Amino acid sequence: MFIIGERINGMFKDVAKAIKSHDKKFIHKLAQVQINRGCDALDINVGPASSQPLQDMIWLINTIQEVTDTTLVIDSPSVEIIQKSLPEIKNPVIINSTTAEEYKLQVLFPLAKDYNAKIIALTIDKGGVPKDADSRLELAVKIISYAQELEFPVTNIYIDPVLLPVNVAQDHCPEVLRVLREIKLISEPAPHTVVGLSNVSQGAKERSLINRTFVVMALACGLDSAILDPLDEELIKAIKTAEILLNKQIFCPDYLSI
Repeated sequence: MFIIGERINGMFKDVAKAIKSHDKKFIHKLAQVQINRGCDALDINVGPASSQPLQDMIWLINTIQEVTDTTLVIDSPSVEIIQKSLPEIKNPVIINSTTAEEYKLQVLFPLAKDYNAKIIALTIDKGGVPKDADSRLELAVKIISYAQELEFPVTNIYIDPVLLPVNVAQDHCPEVLRVLREIKLISEPAPHTVVGLSNVSQGAKERSLINRTFVVMALACGLDSAILDPLDEELIKAIKTAEILLNKQIFCPDYLSI
């Protein structure tokens, strides 16, 4: 599975503090520890508390690129921040994210094409998050159709079926799993899939247990990628074990230490 580390996010108090004080040492260490735990990419989000989000995003990008050439996932709801951040990026890049709304499709897909970036696309439109799998799949078809018209590679798209907290949207969980199973049938080649894993356990007590249980179920349904906390050792162990049992990785007695 393609693992995207979630920890460089201003919603975490320690990261918000480091951004505010421009503590490069802290950000360097946080980037490196996530990579050492097996991350293939690093999500970068300045968080809602930033008073100068564009400047903070550019500072984060440049700070992280001082210590790694790992793929960066530029995570912002602001089209402007994404537009103005991309010229700063030397590493491979993923835009996080567009939705199925016309405005975002028309701006962010051409931008991704211009910068040879991959893109995460959420199955959301002006009506919000659909409750059922069929409606999510319809939005995924709309996104992929737009990409094909633009001659944007479908294999550079990560469809996110939008995982909501189980304590307020329990009925959405099986719908997301169904989308993961069926998304591979809507085009050839098929897009990749991704979830923001920690969303499912927000507000719950047993966060790690919920996260690792869901990710194993999702892997069995064909999940390709997740934005998650790589510092959760039990979560990473569950992913590695699931990949062995699904025959996605070669078994060896010490597979947990690889």
